Amino acid sequence: MSLLITNIGELMTQDADATVLRDAAMVLEGERISWIGAAAEAPAADEAHDAEGRAGLPGWVDSHTHLVFAGDRTAEFEARMAGQSYAAGGIQVTVEATRAAGDDDLDALVRARLVEAVAGGTTYLETKTGYGLDVEHEARSARIAAGVVDEVTFLGAHLVPAGRDAEEYVDLVCGPMLDAVLPHVRWADVFCETGAFTPEQSRRVLEACAAAGLGLRVHGNQLGPGAGTRLAVEVGAASVDHVNHLSDEDVDAIAGSWSGGHHGTVATCLPACDLSTRQPFPPARRLLEAGAELALASNCNPGTSYTSSMGFCVATAVLQMGLTVHEAVRAATVGGALALRRATGEDVDGARAVGSLAVGHRADLQLLDAPSATHLAYRPGMPLVREVFRAGTRVR
Repeated sequence: MSLLITNIGELMTQDADATVLRDAAMVLEGERISWIGAAAEAPAADEAHDAEGRAGLPGWVDSHTHLVFAGDRTAEFEARMAGQSYAAGGIQVTVEATRAAGDDDLDALVRARLVEAVAGGTTYLETKTGYGLDVEHEARSARIAAGVVDEVTFLGAHLVPAGRDAEEYVDLVCGPMLDAVLPHVRWADVFCETGAFTPEQSRRVLEACAAAGLGLRVHGNQLGPGAGTRLAVEVGAASVDHVNHLSDEDVDAIAGSWSGGHHGTVATCLPACDLSTRQPFPPARRLLEAGAELALASNCNPGTSYTSSMGFCVATAVLQMGLTVHEAVRAATVGGALALRRATGEDVDGARAVGSLAVGHRADLQLLDAPSATHLAYRPGMPLVREVFRAGTRVR
């Protein structure tokens, strides 16, 4: 069946030319987009849907979340708002609660969080393990996540569990734990930060996971200057995430990874987390001017960013990080797709591209209760997402 969505007031395609169409229409055929253009020139379709002048844009691509968890860290948040600084060790609280949860309960929690994300316009989503931190529970987290979300990342190297020797734990991550999660994951990540894993330990993890065939991601430069960003570039990671504390050399390294037509390392900004941890925002403008690619992601997790609202992240990026609306929307769509290497249909397994609206791409679209995407920042916090289509199917 084909579906014509017509009378779109503003269509922000985020295609290669960043086209914005007025009085637009598009045709969805199965899970793909088969036509885009002026509403007056739209072809016939099996069914028609009137967008009533609403703005349309690609569904959000959330390339960094931690949805597989149980428990609550409200007390930690409250303490941080009272002045306590954030440290990586709080993860252990969630590890204990997640291990104690039953499979069905954990699965239901992940599915409920995905429903919330979709309601906010997210149509493609990555999530990580990292709250199991032993072979059994990391494998369980990976399996549950793979049954729910689009992309799964192995984050056994999230924190050294209490009472464990760090080097012995890295051996476990690189060996039995990696083997156990491998059938369920496409990516591997490491928290390269003071209080988590050293640059040397992080490199060991990344190299072992790359040898197993996984793509790479890095948590880097969140809590202070460090080696995470340059390590990510050196190992060819698809993204380095947080990037709050970057030197000029770090910025140049990220930007340089895109030179010569190469698919480089995306700098993924997590502004909702930065508000919660009271870290400085990443130098987004400096990164863009240097030639880097940016992504925006929610970092939905129980400790530092318990939100999946990509609209909130876009508004924050515009109001507090100095991005334009178009730049922020691009980072939350195309940028996320680049960070997951799903921006073109040829990247992996012939999968349809996400993050932009173009013929042949996956039909992921959101319609706003607003005449333009500018309202995302102009009316921050308002529930503007009216309809969501994911792979050609209306899901909201």
